[in-house]
Amino acid sequence: MKIFITGGNHHPFLLFCRKLFIIAPRIQYPFYFCISKADPDMANGKYKTWRIFLIVFLLAIGIVGVLGYSKYKKVVAPNVTTAENFSLYITANADLESVTEQLKKANILKDETSFYWWATKKDLYKNLHPGRYVLKNGMSNREIVNLLMSGRQTPVNVTFNNIRIKKDFAGRIGAQIEADSIDFITYFDTTSYFKSLGLTKDNFMTLFIPNTYELYWNTSAESFIKRMQKEHETFWNSARLNKTKEIGLTPEEVYILASIVYSENDRASDEASRIAGVYMNRLHKGMKLEADPTVKFAIGDFAKKRIYFADLEIESPYNTYKYAGLPPGPIHMPPIKYIDAVLHYEKNDYIFLCGRGDGSGRHYFAETLSEHNKNRAMYIQTLNKLGIR
Repeated sequence: MKIFITGGNHHPFLLFCRKLFIIAPRIQYPFYFCISKADPDMANGKYKTWRIFLIVFLLAIGIVGVLGYSKYKKVVAPNVTTAENFSLYITANADLESVTEQLKKANILKDETSFYWWATKKDLYKNLHPGRYVLKNGMSNREIVNLLMSGRQTPVNVTFNNIRIKKDFAGRIGAQIEADSIDFITYFDTTSYFKSLGLTKDNFMTLFIPNTYELYWNTSAESFIKRMQKEHETFWNSARLNKTKEIGLTPEEVYILASIVYSENDRASDEASRIAGVYMNRLHKGMKLEADPTVKFAIGDFAKKRIYFADLEIESPYNTYKYAGLPPGPIHMPPIKYIDAVLHYEKNDYIFLCGRGDGSGRHYFAETLSEHNKNRAMYIQTLNKLGIR
């Protein structure tokens, strides 16, 4: 009787079985020798029975070993194959099927079936935690399932800046975390949270300091707002609050003025403190700010290149050509350096400013109306020359 063991030449269980088959006769001989002394016929029968039993026993061990090793490979062998880390997003209502489908579409698993088998065996569907999970190249099914069951998600970097209106802000944040823009718009419009902070529907945007923040992907709209309040409190430290008192503005007013300065000049930031100084001079003198960016905001045309006299007549509390003082809310989300530029505004005697119109973002500054009219004439001449209407 011949036993053939096929498969890979280096499979550990097969090598083990081969060795056993080689030494099997040697194991049998002492037993056979003892029996043959007493009864040769009985010895031959016992010997054959023993040999069959041993062969079956070794085959069983081999089969169990092969099956066990196969399952072992399904659990601990590398199954993730990706050149870059892959972000797996699990929503609040996700199930095992949707997670597996997401991995399948990403084509990062060598064997989706083995992952599903192990995930089912470990009851992953009962312990799915929403969030963003980073899968790395070479991870096994056991590592993936353990990660998802643990809830050890990887935070995301949420960035916002250069935003004018709440709709755009909601869209920007909603694109970076699970909560969508509708969640944020609804929260902005219905919550009494801002009122409890002393903010209004016009100036609530002053709560948000433009920057990059580390958050969990499944952060809700409410949790996001509360986190931003903490960041706001951190930003307005004692040094900055002392400066607001020194210049006679509240933190909200500083933010609003910074939004005008930024809208006036978002290219040559070295002029920011000077522009802030011009507007502070006008505020101190009781003059209207007459800031063109506020008119653009009131019109709602942020791409408008040129302001005409007819535009100055638009009825809006944001039109600083019609109403003195600061507008009721920010017209832009100013970078931190522009907020600090207002806090440390340049002490000068300028009360007029006029853009150069050459695309540099720089301005002409004047102390008198006659100087300003000359600068304005150069500005109009430049616009006409460039064909800007």
